[in-house]
Amino acid sequence: MPNIGRYISLVNFICEKCLEAVSVADIVLWAALYPLLSDSGELRSVRGWFERVGGLEACQTSARRVLQGKGVEALKTFLQKLPATQTQRRDSPTNAEDGEHVMTVEEIEEAAQVWSEGLKASPAVSERKHPVLPQEGKRNVLLTSALPYVNNVPHLGNIIGCVLSADVFARYGRLRGWNLLYICGTDEYGTATENKAREEGLTPQEICDKYHAVHADIYQWFQIDFDFFGRTTTERQTEIAQDIFWRLHERGFLLEDTVEQLRCESCQRFLADRFVEGECPHCRYPEARGDQCDKCGRLINAVELRNPQCKVCKETPVIRSSKHLFLNLPKLESELEQWLAKSTGSGDWTANARHITRSWLRDGLKPRCITRDLLWGTPVPHEDYKQKVFYVWFDAPIGYLSITANYTDQWEKWWKNPQQVELYNFMAKDNVPFHSVVFPCSLLGAQDNYTLVNHLIATEYLNYEDTKFSKSRGVGVFGDMAKDTGIPSDVWRFYLLYLRPEGQDSAFSWSDMALKNNSELLNNLGNFINRAGMFVSKFFDGRVPEMLLNEDDKRLIAQVRWELKQYIQLLDKVRIRDALKCILNISRHGNQYIQVNEPWKKIKGGDGDRQRAGTVTGVSVNVACLLSVVLEPYMPSVSHTIRQQLQAPPTCVSTMLQNTGTFICTLPAGHCIGTVSPLFQKLENEQIEALRKRFGGQQVCKRHSSIINQRSPAENCKIDADPDRAKQLTALVAEQGNKVRVLKAQKAEKSVLDKEVETLLDLKKQLSLAEGKNPAAQKGKKK
Repeated sequence: MPNIGRYISLVNFICEKCLEAVSVADIVLWAALYPLLSDSGELRSVRGWFERVGGLEACQTSARRVLQGKGVEALKTFLQKLPATQTQRRDSPTNAEDGEHVMTVEEIEEAAQVWSEGLKASPAVSERKHPVLPQEGKRNVLLTSALPYVNNVPHLGNIIGCVLSADVFARYGRLRGWNLLYICGTDEYGTATENKAREEGLTPQEICDKYHAVHADIYQWFQIDFDFFGRTTTERQTEIAQDIFWRLHERGFLLEDTVEQLRCESCQRFLADRFVEGECPHCRYPEARGDQCDKCGRLINAVELRNPQCKVCKETPVIRSSKHLFLNLPKLESELEQWLAKSTGSGDWTANARHITRSWLRDGLKPRCITRDLLWGTPVPHEDYKQKVFYVWFDAPIGYLSITANYTDQWEKWWKNPQQVELYNFMAKDNVPFHSVVFPCSLLGAQDNYTLVNHLIATEYLNYEDTKFSKSRGVGVFGDMAKDTGIPSDVWRFYLLYLRPEGQDSAFSWSDMALKNNSELLNNLGNFINRAGMFVSKFFDGRVPEMLLNEDDKRLIAQVRWELKQYIQLLDKVRIRDALKCILNISRHGNQYIQVNEPWKKIKGGDGDRQRAGTVTGVSVNVACLLSVVLEPYMPSVSHTIRQQLQAPPTCVSTMLQNTGTFICTLPAGHCIGTVSPLFQKLENEQIEALRKRFGGQQVCKRHSSIINQRSPAENCKIDADPDRAKQLTALVAEQGNKVRVLKAQKAEKSVLDKEVETLLDLKKQLSLAEGKNPAAQKGKKK
């Protein structure tokens, strides 16, 4: 045990101070030292204390409960089930908001040397040839996004939690040269589809056809680049699901039991888990579902709900008996734990995925029913259950396999090849236990060398303003509405990824979206890229000028290179939101570099000044080229537009991303660029207010309703502060302020003075944003 000397010293100290009393510290230390002292004759100085505390009835009861007669080795399994502490791993990349990295002389010189070597012969990112299959000697990545349910239109929270997050990682992986297959599709079976069909006067299959097309159109508009987008109502789904069922049955992993179910006499049907709601028996949450409580995360048997209610007709259901088949999870628990220890130990599982999975194991696995009394679903092939279908959470994850099988008849090279394939699952947190426990147990029990998940990536929830998305109440933006707002899909992608709910729930806000668009995209990213390109066009006839680097140039190159390395390390770990901040940091460095060096002034000077303006312009346009590369996973259309404007060579992508991060001069002196034009448009307050009202439904935002008469909508906007950015801007504001005062004292020309004043006001606005203030709320308060 590490640092055992400290433990012993602490124990001795407590023994001396507490004498015969037993404190909380005693109990904690007794439990921590149990493996060491319970069967060891050593450390006799504290053995008496250990036995005295262990003699307490509470300690004896706890030891019996945990060990269950298996000895100290049982502690290992028990501790693995406990929720992990939220600490940053030592090998984790630096957070993008931790502050500016201080460059060493060696880093600066190395970065400048690599940059100056320029673009060498390097293969461009190869075009995909279908079918994509695993290849020897390559990193083979199989990537799935949780299958969206077909009975409704996905809202922004659904999109960011699953398909958009997975798309960013898929695009990034392809740029890195991985052999990657991205599979998704609509989940189409179950009661929800039956009820939707009844509502719309269509058959279940017609509903599936209609909404599958709706989903496909939405994802296409959001530029989600699936390799294949399929569905679960196929013959391959039936074939593969039934094969896994029979393998589980033959190996003794299924149980038969008669269960009590809720039946709605008004609807004349047994109620599926998702079509009954009531009060959670554990935490009293009033809107718990029949299978799980979204508040406490506990599993629920629908008959345990208090005050249950049919979601279709709102009547109170009654309890009836029915015979069903169960997956014997307790029999598979030991094998599952061995696999989980390996997967979570070597893979990138998000903290919530680890925590939710451990909580299931900690409570002990119980048999899970895999059949339902429904009509619309994959039929159970067993003679005694021919009137039943498979439960959606047994059946739906098998959709990953069947969709791949509909993509290629060589699907088993992906799904029965764990030695060569890495599997990433993307989902919202409510889907975690079915992907980390139920589905893996089905595949483990089938004993057919299936590929199991290596990296489970789960988001928290995205809310809408101060409430939840609701199609029925007209609250929130749904996928088919986004394109009607007039806001480009790339801007939607950017904002959703900027507030991606990784560590905790986040909320979409119209005011914040406008501020992020206007400050980060327009004033930061777009401003830098446009200025760099315009300087080349205006001052150097569209050709990149000669570059003679000085220390300032080398320092910028080193800073950009460091941000690029961070970007790669973060995305390798699927830290999508943090990696986006690295992109914005690069353009901030670039803007500051241009502002300090003032090439628009130096181009009017002598030969030395003109040379300096050329170097600054050349370095800046090369940074813009790099930004086009790192933006591709996030904003693919904008990325393509930048490369078109700069006429960047195709190999720039693979050269800078297919290793640990190499920032090089991809646009050398003499390179001819194309026509440069602005990338982003400002979102005006009137436009945003109109959109807020349009998507606000009948529910008035609580935050706005209480102060609507006292403050303007702009003042009500909540802005996240950025202390490091504020520190940088404070210095720039002071510097620009001095410049304005000097010009006033010199009685400079009005046009020159006005331009510098405009720059000062813009910097002050950015400073307000960085300090968490809304510039619009400050209007009129000061001259």
